[in-house]
Amino acid sequence: MLHSPTHRLTPRRPWMPLTDDEWLALWPYVWNRCPQGRQVGDLRARMDAIFELAVRGHDVPWRDVSCFSGKPDTIARFFRRATHNGLWHRLLEALTDLSDCPDHPLRRIEYFVCRAARRAARLGGLRLIFLIRRLGLETALNAPPWLLPNPFYDALVRRLGIAYARDWRPRPAEALPDFRARTRDTIRTLKTLHRMAAGQSRIRRSVRLCWP
Repeated sequence: MLHSPTHRLTPRRPWMPLTDDEWLALWPYVWNRCPQGRQVGDLRARMDAIFELAVRGHDVPWRDVSCFSGKPDTIARFFRRATHNGLWHRLLEALTDLSDCPDHPLRRIEYFVCRAARRAARLGGLRLIFLIRRLGLETALNAPPWLLPNPFYDALVRRLGIAYARDWRPRPAEALPDFRARTRDTIRTLKTLHRMAAGQSRIRRSVRLCWP
């Protein structure tokens, strides 16, 4: 069961290969990404490569990975499959469940997982962004949260629109000026909330890179 979200930024951690206990904690979440007959050591090397590039930056090309001796396309394909199969979704939820266990091996690689989820933002789409917002792991967001889509405002727009529609009724002539003014204010508020719900359509690369 997920804990109540506490919005936080995960402390930075320099990349280093997974330790044995960190890999054992991570293994149950990634083993079913392993094709039949694939050596576990190769799968561990792939996760190390993903985490290395994720920590270095979300726009670092796959060819720049240094800890994997195979082809860069191999890592890129594995990363796409893992993202589409919900690997980062499950790991982020597991990290939230372990929020009271700071010494757990999976918590020690929280920064790696968050940075990998950030790299997966485009592949994961709004579903991944909304999950990260709900869990409060803001390091996994690929930009400042106030610039990204926010489902809370979307729900608020719907509720306010429904409440306004239910309150509508014919008004006497003397009440029309006040009613029109309140209607304009309501529409203006709904437009503002709608823009906040959608987030910014374009976010500068420099802003994304500055987000810790």
